[in-house]
Amino acid sequence: MCIMDDICVFDFETSGLSPIEERVIEMAAIRYREGQRVSEFSTLIKFDGELTPKITEITGITDEKIANGMDEKTAFLCLRHIMGPSSVLVAHNAQFDLQFLHHAMFRIAGKTFANPFIDTLTIARDRTKYPHTLTDMCNNYNIPLDGAHRALADVEGTLALLQAMHKQHPVDEWVNKLSYVAKYGEPKWVPAHAELTPVVWKK
Repeated sequence: MCIMDDICVFDFETSGLSPIEERVIEMAAIRYREGQRVSEFSTLIKFDGELTPKITEITGITDEKIANGMDEKTAFLCLRHIMGPSSVLVAHNAQFDLQFLHHAMFRIAGKTFANPFIDTLTIARDRTKYPHTLTDMCNNYNIPLDGAHRALADVEGTLALLQAMHKQHPVDEWVNKLSYVAKYGEPKWVPAHAELTPVVWKK
């Protein structure tokens, strides 16, 4: 069975960088099974606070927009339904999104996830030269990315990037692997099944 036969690409936009103190304000996910898009989900999420000007500048999301968003619990229940218990979760800079997923699930339901995962950033760091942002990688692979830093646009870009990478060379070996920048130290939290590797820059 090819690892690409059942994947769920997802992305979060958040109110800040801390998965404990901050919250997801927008999420999107696309589930692919055997080469077919079988489900898609995207929503803004209500936030009990005020967004910083920097977050609004990066994402274009305002307090007014998220005032009518979905409540957090419902949004994450929808997301977990789409992901299911066994799909391969895919994100660019998965370390970030997986931390928010874990802390939100634990806060809402008292449990985390056990899905395998693939990080396209980790693959990019091994295969290409710096920089490795999603925008840079999409440019490298001639993938259009309209509306970067909005969840659904980033999901579409990450999905296309993963497909391009897999076509170039199968990505099966990258399941559950995460790289990190050595000078910053290991991440504070990663899935129990993650295999960590300090990054070696290719400039």
